[in-house]
Amino acid sequence: MSEPKAPTPAPGDTYKGWLFKWTNYIKGYQRRWFVLSNGLLSYYRTQAEMGHTCRGTINLATANIAVEDSCNFVISNGGTQTYHLKASSEVERQRWITALELAKAKAFRMQAESDDSGDDSTSPGGGQGSGSRNSEVQSTLRTLGSKVEDLSTCNDLIAKHGSALQRSLSELEGVRLGGETSEKIRQVTERATLFRITSNAMINACRDFLALAQAHSKRWQKALQAEREQRVRLEETLEQLAKQHNHLERAFRGATVLPSSQSNPAIDSKGPVPVKGDVSDEDEENEFFDACEDVQEFITVPADPKYHRRSGSNVSGISSELGMDDGTTSLDEQSLGSNPESPQSREVVPVRKRRSRIPDKPNYSLNLWSIMKNCIGKELSKIPMPVNFNEPLSMLQRLSEDLEYYELLDRGAKCQSSLEQMCYVAAFTVSSYSTTVHRTGKPFNPLLGETFELDRVQESGYRSLCEQVSHHPPAAAHHAISERGWTLRQEIALASKFRGKYLSIMPLGSIHCIFEKSNNHYTWKKVTTTVHNIIVGKLWIDQSGEIDVVNHRTGDRCHLKFAPYSYFSRDVARKVTGVVTDKDGKAHYVLSGTWDEKMECSRVMQSSRGGENGTDGRQKTVYQTLKAKELWRKTPLPEGAENMYYFSTLALTLNEPEEGVAPTDSRRRPDQRLMEQGRWEEANAEKQRLEEKQRTVRREREREANHNGSPAEEVKEPADKALIEDSISDSPLKTEEVEIASEPSETTYKTETLHGSHPPAYSSGHQDNYKPMWFERQVDPRTGEPTHIYRGGYWEAKEQGNWDSCPDIF
Repeated sequence: MSEPKAPTPAPGDTYKGWLFKWTNYIKGYQRRWFVLSNGLLSYYRTQAEMGHTCRGTINLATANIAVEDSCNFVISNGGTQTYHLKASSEVERQRWITALELAKAKAFRMQAESDDSGDDSTSPGGGQGSGSRNSEVQSTLRTLGSKVEDLSTCNDLIAKHGSALQRSLSELEGVRLGGETSEKIRQVTERATLFRITSNAMINACRDFLALAQAHSKRWQKALQAEREQRVRLEETLEQLAKQHNHLERAFRGATVLPSSQSNPAIDSKGPVPVKGDVSDEDEENEFFDACEDVQEFITVPADPKYHRRSGSNVSGISSELGMDDGTTSLDEQSLGSNPESPQSREVVPVRKRRSRIPDKPNYSLNLWSIMKNCIGKELSKIPMPVNFNEPLSMLQRLSEDLEYYELLDRGAKCQSSLEQMCYVAAFTVSSYSTTVHRTGKPFNPLLGETFELDRVQESGYRSLCEQVSHHPPAAAHHAISERGWTLRQEIALASKFRGKYLSIMPLGSIHCIFEKSNNHYTWKKVTTTVHNIIVGKLWIDQSGEIDVVNHRTGDRCHLKFAPYSYFSRDVARKVTGVVTDKDGKAHYVLSGTWDEKMECSRVMQSSRGGENGTDGRQKTVYQTLKAKELWRKTPLPEGAENMYYFSTLALTLNEPEEGVAPTDSRRRPDQRLMEQGRWEEANAEKQRLEEKQRTVRREREREANHNGSPAEEVKEPADKALIEDSISDSPLKTEEVEIASEPSETTYKTETLHGSHPPAYSSGHQDNYKPMWFERQVDPRTGEPTHIYRGGYWEAKEQGNWDSCPDIF
């Protein structure tokens, strides 16, 4: 394998590249990025770590360099640090040896000059800064000298008084005293002698310290100055790198032709050994995603250079190989050409100015454990929660936030290839979770019949409608349609369990996305959301599970895997990986990223089995891919978002008052509005009033349904039946069966755990005959699941201003 020939570095030049470093007998040699600069050899796990995490550094001035064989060499500084390194070839090893020897010679020479200059007096041309530092050191030495002189004076006094004490003791010994008294005097004399000897030793040590400080002061000053200069150089280098990074980003956004690759990677038969040899910063075409050893089931490596040549004939060849029609715009070109930040990609139309702030969140404290300790194992919908744990948005508004990155569907609607379109749909499914990373507040449970419209036709070309179609279990139907050729509909019912330390929320129901032009029909389900540290610690949210996005027309599929957070994982947090395959199971694109930041995709040129085994013993698939292209990136939160419930720009506008909406719209909900204004006590009282009103309406509806169902026979109801039915439906205690003794007979009422959106039914014949206003229950022809589908009429009623059929729920 031929390698690009790098020039031999000049003395003092920075030299960097990939080397294999010995780690241990289990992992053997691992590929690391080494940087040689200013006589220091540092290494990093990847090039991206250069800005923040250095794995180790060795000073070449005191190091020994030894060659073991044609590719291996050892660097050691005397026992504390030893690096066993291996280059990809003998030529590459010789380049490193030459660079290391030159750097070592220069570092040794600089150290010797520093030592020699430290013994000389400071030159008068050292500058104002060095002169002030020199005067500071001299002042410190003078202070030390005066203290040593004080110690010497004290020592003389101690010696003088000690001698007088010994003479007095000697005179006492001459007096005839008892044996015991003489022994005491002798002990005191010995202790006085020891004290004098110790004080003399202390003074001598102080003199030695002062002499040493005076001898090495200039050397210390020189070393300190060198460290400061090196810090300044590092700061300048980092600033230059940041500017270059920004320049490259701007150049990438404005590029229309992809650069050709000069790399030639190889795959080891035993596993995915990375490309050996020097990789410079300019060779960005060799960038690829490393697979997570514990989670990901595949490995991606750079494709063969022949795939990177972007002549017209080669693009056509790749398009035909992927099954694309002639004239299809490739995903790589479309990623650049249809960038939403491009001025040509958006129409300039006058739009309504939306609000960008809401009142700051008040700082109210509340003991969560006092509320939740008796609710472990219960349904979240059965737990009475104050607004202190809510955010001033309803679940319907939270569901509408899935359209935050609607541009992905707009771009997908323009694709002529269903496989490219699948990439945008998969990125859209991931983007819907980006708003949840800091959103630990619970949204308001919508009242039955509550709606929320999101009309963004003028700004973004779409409008959506949500309606709460069931209360136990809570289920909401959502329908969105865009003028740019796509329709999104979903019905979400939440199943949640509180486990003490964490809360798991399992969304039930399918999401459908239909593109008008191609008639492609995609479906998928949501993953599990987990809220951690419910009782103690800081709340944080994780998304975990798997999503299968299926194109029912073509059979294409995208399998996405959301890796659960693990403290021991070496991979990035919140990682998402995926593979886009056709109906035959052939992989065409590999997706990678995080659900809180970005998603990228790489076109697969070749795939093979034989990678290293995963945790389940299966071999990983190795994909050779082109350079990754960004599909989606999270928009930064607005300024001050931490004081506004971490709302995104779209979320800040959802509860903005708007004229002409239905009387059942979430914007008109009084308890939610009071909470947004910071009046939480009033909001709690209003919330209780609305919930009690909803219970009363439900009981009346059940009585009416029972009366209409059996007009010829009246059933005598116990006086406390309504109260007990209410406690069954809304009590935080999960009751499976309640028996009520009544006259003249005994009637049994049961609460059922429901799936879908069926209303509760009681064995006594009482049924809730509630029917949604704008949605009707049907069997989906694609999935065969019962779901609520929009039946029309809402937007027509809004145009006419006729809301007479809407119930009074607030």
